[in-house]
Amino acid sequence: MNSLSRRSFIELSTKLCALMGLGAGAIPRVAEAVEELASGNAPVLWLQGQSCSGCSVSLLDADAIAPAHLITRYINLSFHQTLSATTGTQAVETVNKIIAAGGYILVVEGAVPAAMPRACAFGGEPFGEQLIRAAKAAKAVVAVGSCASFGGIPGAENNPTGAISAVQHLKNQGVSTPAILIPGCPCHPDWLLGTLTHVLKVGIPPLDALGRPKAFFSRLMHDQCARFPDYEREKFAKTFGDEGCLFKLGCLGPITHTDCALRQWNGGVNSCIRAGAPCTGCGGEQFAAKANLPFITKKRAAQQQG
Repeated sequence: MNSLSRRSFIELSTKLCALMGLGAGAIPRVAEAVEELASGNAPVLWLQGQSCSGCSVSLLDADAIAPAHLITRYINLSFHQTLSATTGTQAVETVNKIIAAGGYILVVEGAVPAAMPRACAFGGEPFGEQLIRAAKAAKAVVAVGSCASFGGIPGAENNPTGAISAVQHLKNQGVSTPAILIPGCPCHPDWLLGTLTHVLKVGIPPLDALGRPKAFFSRLMHDQCARFPDYEREKFAKTFGDEGCLFKLGCLGPITHTDCALRQWNGGVNSCIRAGAPCTGCGGEQFAAKANLPFITKKRAAQQQG
């Protein structure tokens, strides 16, 4: 583990406090949490089910911490299927040892193929069974992304695997380990880093009715949107590239709770709406759930007219 100066911890902690919406008074406690992550006292086990690994990629795009520093300095990432250098039997043995030791934070990415258990397996063990073993030995379960939180695209209506969220699977099996849902397709890296830090030093963060951290999911996208004045003036975009509110092009901002409009993505330079695309509601439980969900209303309207 590379040694870090106290100043480095404080600088990072200040960034984390800002992204979590905490005041300056919380900086010392957050710094202690960061040190705990870096010291190896708080290992993180990252397991993946039915997913595209998009949330893993999003984490590596974190702006507060450079990817290499994130993995090698700040988080004791005991195992991650996408990032791991080890494979085969050695990888399976590593995961089994971590689960046997317990006491880690379990990060889960992806859904569980409930109707087709062996569609997703690790070392010959169905993901659903591995998830149950790992969750029972964990301090807390953090469901990262829409797939792990609500089923996402793998759990869409009529899917052949009968996929359900990792959280629902654990509930069905009677696993009572505290769970935190951080949806998004993908999950914003700030949401994950802020949540991990909070769990370490403060405990489970305040959650909404769906189990999401209120710090990130308490406000409607619509209310924070830069195009909200256009909505009030009933100035609606008719096609992509137009100025105006994107509501009539299928924007789900009015029913989606996230802080994307204020936080922005890619280092704070852009977001779906800022780029001219409607919000698809990936922070909510209905994202991709129904076959008739109109991601883009104009396309559906054109099909109907044709």
